[in-house]
Amino acid sequence: MRDAYIVQSVRTPGCKQKRGQFNQTRPEELVSFIMKAAVEKTPNLKPEHLEDVMVGCAFPEAEQGLNLGRIAAKMAGFPDSVSGATVNRFCASGLEAIALAASRVQMGWSEITMGAGCESMTFVPMGGNLPRPHPEYSKTDPEMYISMGITAENVANRYDVSREDQDKFASDSQAKAARARDNGLFTEIVPTPAFKFVEQADGTWKKEEFIVKHDDGIRESTPEGLGKLRTVFAANGSVTAGNSSQTTDGAAATIIASKEKCDELGLTPIAKLVTYATVGCKSDEMGVGPRYAIPKALEQAGLTIDDIDIYEINEAFASQAIYCIRELGLEKYMDKINIHGGAIALGHPLGCTGAKLTATCLANLKEVNGKYGIVSMCIGGGMGAAAIFERV
Repeated sequence: MRDAYIVQSVRTPGCKQKRGQFNQTRPEELVSFIMKAAVEKTPNLKPEHLEDVMVGCAFPEAEQGLNLGRIAAKMAGFPDSVSGATVNRFCASGLEAIALAASRVQMGWSEITMGAGCESMTFVPMGGNLPRPHPEYSKTDPEMYISMGITAENVANRYDVSREDQDKFASDSQAKAARARDNGLFTEIVPTPAFKFVEQADGTWKKEEFIVKHDDGIRESTPEGLGKLRTVFAANGSVTAGNSSQTTDGAAATIIASKEKCDELGLTPIAKLVTYATVGCKSDEMGVGPRYAIPKALEQAGLTIDDIDIYEINEAFASQAIYCIRELGLEKYMDKINIHGGAIALGHPLGCTGAKLTATCLANLKEVNGKYGIVSMCIGGGMGAAAIFERV
């Protein structure tokens, strides 16, 4: 099987659902922009060199429905010859898209592909616009449909993750993200056009463009301040808005090519996908997913936790992130985990997250001059995913 080389990986900023700077920018506009930007930022690459695009989206309906992968490719200005598909593995959709795009190269089915992710949680809310659980099945297996926040409470209760530890973890995430923003360390971000509709004197509305340069959910916090917030999902619980991931709008894209095509076009590889693993777990504690997915990926790659230089573990909730870190024996490597903050500060745009974290992981590997990086997340419905990337 051939190696799949990454030649570009970038993301938009992440902006808060409804209250953020992308709240009037449609998801197709976000993902088509970052797909086009990824090509434009890659020397010697032209849109016609691409063969296929996989776009991850957790709730592919309404404005991000139909076949977003194909629509976004056309909106990005790619020629008719570039095919596209939309991929849904909930929170791992963006990572799944990269894995599928890479597998096409590895199998020799394509020479250059793109794996991307997109989610506008402003336009399409958590759960979609019309959730319809199966009436009989939901009586026997209701945990398949329960709130993700309840699963976070379950993890905290079953595995003794305290409110104090969750709030400290969340505050640390915010502080790391603020430092990275203020020091220009989010090098994977491409300043992104956003739109707003402004009423004119004659009563009509004009669509105006402005540029978003930074994630807009980062905020100052302290464990003491977060400790004053009320719980959200259980009256006597420990999960709050402050120690949970932010619901967010964003997009990201990664370009993958074979070695032969890199040599032919003069493309410069920055990394390669080493392996990708998914696992299932109990639905009512879906947050434990990385605890099982990361060891599986490491075993597939013949590596150990000591070999990894950068961990990007999605902070769906502080409770589940803390549990996974503890169970994996990663507490000694906190300086390698989410070094510029995680989803608590930067947001979790569902289907975009895996693609977003890939761009962040590769940028951070370069910053620390590391070799191996892991991207991992828990997944709604009871799953975990993990990918290992090698910087080249």
